[in-house]
Amino acid sequence: MTDHNSSRRKFLTQALLASAAVAATPSFLYGQSQSRFGAGEKVNLACIGIGNRGGEIIRELYKTGLANIVALCDVDMEAPHTLAILKMFPDVPRFKDFRQMFDKMGNQIEAVSIGTPDFSHFPITMMAIGLGKHVYVEKPMARTFQEVELMMKAAKKNRKVVTQMGNQGHSEANYFQYKSWVDAGIIKDVTSITAHMNSPRRWHGWNTKITSFPAAEPTPATLDWNIWQMQTQGHQFNKDFVNGQWRCWFDFGMGALGDWGAHILDTSHEFLDLGLPYEVDPVKLDGHNNFFYPMSSTLSFKFPKRGSKPPVEVKWYDGIDNLPPIPAGYGIQGLDPNIPPPSNGPIKAASLNPGKIIYGKDLTFKGGSHGSTLSIIPEEKAKEMASRLPVVPQSPSNHFANFLKACKGEEKTRSSFEIAGPLSQVFCLGVLAQWTGEKIVFDRKKKIITSSKNANELLIGPPPRQGWEQYYKV
Repeated sequence: MTDHNSSRRKFLTQALLASAAVAATPSFLYGQSQSRFGAGEKVNLACIGIGNRGGEIIRELYKTGLANIVALCDVDMEAPHTLAILKMFPDVPRFKDFRQMFDKMGNQIEAVSIGTPDFSHFPITMMAIGLGKHVYVEKPMARTFQEVELMMKAAKKNRKVVTQMGNQGHSEANYFQYKSWVDAGIIKDVTSITAHMNSPRRWHGWNTKITSFPAAEPTPATLDWNIWQMQTQGHQFNKDFVNGQWRCWFDFGMGALGDWGAHILDTSHEFLDLGLPYEVDPVKLDGHNNFFYPMSSTLSFKFPKRGSKPPVEVKWYDGIDNLPPIPAGYGIQGLDPNIPPPSNGPIKAASLNPGKIIYGKDLTFKGGSHGSTLSIIPEEKAKEMASRLPVVPQSPSNHFANFLKACKGEEKTRSSFEIAGPLSQVFCLGVLAQWTGEKIVFDRKKKIITSSKNANELLIGPPPRQGWEQYYKV
């Protein structure tokens, strides 16, 4: 975290200036959106990241019947995990470098899907928005607080571009139920939320006492390792950096919090107007080291009073041995069958499935992740309240159709960067608490960390590799 001090200081200065005001833009940025659709026309979609989760996104977008797949891009083209999508679209042009794809096919592309590792969302999104392309990008939006900030600024500047963060629950039953229950005063005066993800995931069981990154291994013939790394400072190839494993490394991913936080806390964040926390405290970090995320974490996020809404503490629990306290009358909570599996196989059963417990003044609620609906607990209280619950409207479209219909001007995206950005930044702050092991004190107005100079610099992160600096200008 202390390397490249001179270039870091220069980059920090430039990045802070870019964040404070909209500056002069590179020539490729902020072209006008090209979308003008007739009623029956489809959106010309380029897909960046076509294996694992990226492939699932492509299938779902195509299934809507609202998209033409016009380009495929993946740094590991023709690797085993990409073959299914290549077979589905054998005649679609293929690229390994998204920059070359835009150079050669930019005038044929109206929107992009981005299903790549967390750290690589940023440069792809910034170039796409700059060229006037609508963007569907997986959660979380980016790996660093500052990158999310710049993505929000870019989207705000080019208002004709439609943005959607891949957070399916924002278009399913939980979204509409939560909004209805808040509007009706069923969910009110919330003071505490417990969020938990205790399923075994990837790196659990690794030796946490490592003192270096894994040794270099031969790079697969199909993989362009240089482009895979994008703006990051660079590592030698190892199989434990790719295909889902990137998520566990501080340099590349955002751990279980970045993976599941949006699926568990998104509706609470939006409909309780949480915004950004003023404090994030790493209450427990088991297996902490300087390279990858702890085996188990408990994080306390504190949000201030918002108008008439009381202060809220959100406590996050991850790790297979780090279950949260469960209130009396909790009952049984099942695993939502609609949750997509991780790239390393199906989600394994846990003693407590991913979800949340919401504590209001008069009522307590339990819920799962993604689109899972809430229940009032205990059951006796739920029965008593049943006749007073409002009718919950049906979703007019799933998350993928919502994006494509928004591209055509028929709907508004429900997880635009305006909504998803602050949510992603909450997780960026949580990640810094996990990484540094320090309590983070955050100035919500100035968007700076006041408790630690080192942590404040990590809001921006290390300077990008040479050749990737242009994406950090808005």
